[in-house]
Amino acid sequence: MNTEELNRALVALIEKKAELHTLTYDDARYDDVEEALHDLEDDFNDEYGDFLETALDKVHSDLKSDTDVLLPTAYLPSNPNSTPSPKEGVWVDSEKYPGKEARITLVPNPVRIMLTVGKNVQQELWKA
Repeated sequence: MNTEELNRALVALIEKKAELHTLTYDDARYDDVEEALHDLEDDFNDEYGDFLETALDKVHSDLKSDTDVLLPTAYLPSNPNSTPSPKEGVWVDSEKYPGKEARITLVPNPVRIMLTVGKNVQQELWKA
């Protein structure tokens, strides 16, 4: 797996997602940007989905989570250059953090899977 290419693809995807979030539905560019985002998501999942789903499955297992593993694109943050907020990524049920809101996020620079639990816990769970 070429992690540099994976990172570039992940950054491009997150940047396109961020661009879409800056537009309103009545913006003339909205449909084109949304379609480009969906194309990037499809290409990303086709190219890196199996590799990342294996990593996500291991992370879910390590957390003792019964939550289903989703497509890698579900785990994206809103900005490629920042630490994920406690509300980004995919919520997971975890026996390691009972009664707490735990989220998993796929972040770039370098590509890794982060766990966020509330405002106090931020932990790297996997790195490409």
